[in-house]
Amino acid sequence: RQLELDIMLPSMDGLTVLKTLRAQGDDTHILILSAKDRLEDRLEGLDLGADDYLVKPFAFEELCSRLRALMRRRYQSKAPVVCLEGLRIDTAQRRACLGEETLALTRQEYALLEQLALSRGRVLSRDLLRDQLYTSEADVASNVIDVVVCTLRRKIKSAGGPALIQTIRGQ
Repeated sequence: RQLELDIMLPSMDGLTVLKTLRAQGDDTHILILSAKDRLEDRLEGLDLGADDYLVKPFAFEELCSRLRALMRRRYQSKAPVVCLEGLRIDTAQRRACLGEETLALTRQEYALLEQLALSRGRVLSRDLLRDQLYTSEADVASNVIDVVVCTLRRKIKSAGGPALIQTIRGQ
């Protein structure tokens, strides 16, 4: 789980939310988004347990990069490149390579591959994957994850890669 937190919330300030979460032992990764840009403000947020602090206004690309870094930390992986049996997944560049060949992946295929790689060794349900890949507003067909997995497997196989993605029926 991760949370983007604004310090100046209308009903309860974000630092109180942060303190409450940490006091309850919640280890959710928290990125503070705030217009408060003084050094003291940033230090206070980080010292109270925030994982990162981004001052408004910010570039959307920087926000995305920081969120990807939090995702890597979520899976205890600090390296931006994940290697699996010859497949290199560069989470900073958002691309996957097999040997010298860059795989031509759609946004959903890449996102699924990254999610599976960062979660390797764990069983992920279709529902969890669908929630990670698509916004809650999107009307997504029930078999969409199966289709993306199938095309991703085909692309990896056609590039000479190993069978990395395994399906466990009923899970």
